[in-house]
Amino acid sequence: MNKYTINHLREQYPTEDACLDYLFHKRFPEAQGYYRVRGRKCYSHKTTRHQIHPLAGTIFEKSTTPLTLWFHAIFLFSTSKNGVSAKELQRQLGVTYKCAWRMAFEIRTLMKQDGHVLKGTVEIDETYYGKGGTHKTKFKNKAALLGMVERKGEIKVQKLPNRRVEVILPVIKESVERGTHIVTDEYAGYDRLRGSAYGYRHSNVKHGKHHFSWKGQNTNTIEGFWGQFKRSVRGTYHFVSSQHLQSYVDEFAYRYNHRASSVPLFETLMARI
Repeated sequence: MNKYTINHLREQYPTEDACLDYLFHKRFPEAQGYYRVRGRKCYSHKTTRHQIHPLAGTIFEKSTTPLTLWFHAIFLFSTSKNGVSAKELQRQLGVTYKCAWRMAFEIRTLMKQDGHVLKGTVEIDETYYGKGGTHKTKFKNKAALLGMVERKGEIKVQKLPNRRVEVILPVIKESVERGTHIVTDEYAGYDRLRGSAYGYRHSNVKHGKHHFSWKGQNTNTIEGFWGQFKRSVRGTYHFVSSQHLQSYVDEFAYRYNHRASSVPLFETLMARI
């Protein structure tokens, strides 16, 4: 990935006007004959007086926070491997914690996963995230996550109400192209993937028998993602509630899917605005 540094950010967007002009030209590239209305975040046509508000419908709408701070926050999200906490935004931007939390929440909406379909060889695995408990209640306060990743490709991660077969298999059917080779652990529910209703080629690795690679098949890629995700959340956010867990999962999946892009992550995020 090409490096986009703080120097690039300061050079391209040094002022509030520069940020607003960027959004106007990016969102309305064919708009001609418009001028900036003094004292307002809008543009007016020279003859028709038609007005364009470039912030309408974006994460910046109705926000009184300067655009320069918003751009800086997006830059921090684009350059961090382990995420950016609201407390860190508060320290770096000089805003209140409430404002920083809202900014982080809105920026994560730009990272929402799309409906792309996976193919090739796809590793699938589930995990739990949440507070621990006793041996009998260790899953009671935890949310189930289903991860599906292409070998050397993209990933999709979805929060589930539980890990029952009737919940997991429809998600796989919607997310993975029919005929794809799927590799999982030994969970018996995955055996149905070979049936005519799904039409996948299926291999499994019996982790219970300490087989972490069996006949050339493994689930190391998705397990590596789980490890990175949980370490990052624990180190940066400390804890994420079940209510907002999907948006945090989207954040890490978005970074993973753009890890080899030739376009700086900052630019891909700005394009989504």
